[in-house]
Amino acid sequence: MFQSIVDFFVENRIRYVFTDMQSYKFQYVGIAIVVFALFVLLKKVFAKYVFKIILRLVNKTKFNADTKIVAAFQKPVTNFFEVLGFYFAFKILTRAGIPIKLITIDKFFSSAVIILITWGIYNLTGESSVLFERMHKAYDIKVDKILFPFMSKTLRLVVLALAVTIVAEKWGYNIQGFVAGLGLGGLAFALAAKDAAANIIAGVFIILDKPFTIGDWISNDSLEGSIEDISFRTTKIRAVDQSLIIVPNSKLTNEAVINFSRRGKRRVNFNLGLNYRTSREKLETCVESIRHMLENHSQINKEDILVRFDKFNSSSIDVLICFFTDTADFDEYFKIKEDVNFKIMDILQKQGVSMAFPSTSVYVESLPNTIEENFKLVDKAQKKKTSE
Repeated sequence: MFQSIVDFFVENRIRYVFTDMQSYKFQYVGIAIVVFALFVLLKKVFAKYVFKIILRLVNKTKFNADTKIVAAFQKPVTNFFEVLGFYFAFKILTRAGIPIKLITIDKFFSSAVIILITWGIYNLTGESSVLFERMHKAYDIKVDKILFPFMSKTLRLVVLALAVTIVAEKWGYNIQGFVAGLGLGGLAFALAAKDAAANIIAGVFIILDKPFTIGDWISNDSLEGSIEDISFRTTKIRAVDQSLIIVPNSKLTNEAVINFSRRGKRRVNFNLGLNYRTSREKLETCVESIRHMLENHSQINKEDILVRFDKFNSSSIDVLICFFTDTADFDEYFKIKEDVNFKIMDILQKQGVSMAFPSTSVYVESLPNTIEENFKLVDKAQKKKTSE
């Protein structure tokens, strides 16, 4: 952005200077071109040699932060040579009789310097910058996927706003009048932007209170998924079917949200239905073996294991199995659950016990005739039909 501004400045000023050049003193124009070319050469020398020497010296210091500060101001300082070249070149051109006011040249120069300084500070306030590194070390602030990006965006907006204000005042614009005008239309703007303001405030609350963060798995009455991004106005959630849900922040703060990722463990609870032909001895052995397997599993919480003969169901003998995994991670949870299921199958096969499935047994006390008598009646009916 800053490079494009400098390029715009260069193209427009050169076009202005060289119109109707025949009426000006060519020696001053030549000197101005030579001076500008000299500063362009200095820029290339600085970028290729001097900056590398500075970076090498800074790398020898104990502080990694110094290297990042130098890197943040590399391009602004390099482009300063071009700005300085323009400044001196235009100063020389004023002596050639070109109608350029010195005040205007000074304004352009000071505005360009402000833009370059803003460029460097803008680079310095990135979310991975030295500023946040030192804040993390000095105040023992936990590195957060939301807080530092939010602070970075806020600081950059403040830096840009200050730069625009200073440059505008340099050119004589009445900033105070502009702010007063905003105050007069503030009520109408507030009414129109009520929802947007509510979402921004809710976003600030989410970032400060941290009910959830990027990567957490959350659920409420209307959605469930993983947090992908939290911005000023909205939160992006990746659903189970991989669709991206964009939710206004105010909606998330006004509803109850379950954060599954904040749990240190996840529960597994199910009934294991065994065949009614299973003897008591085998049932007791299976229950004890499953309990022992869970107690010795490396990824299962040892304090909350429950394996009990629960009830006589309509078509099975039910064993209640309840335990907690040591992780709340969604993928790991299913891996542990799968491993436990396979081990339960091994235990049942070893004991010769089969699992039950929904079935119904029908018992008939008596039939009006035996099977042979029924067949005889059918044959008799067929013969009678043939004779007729």
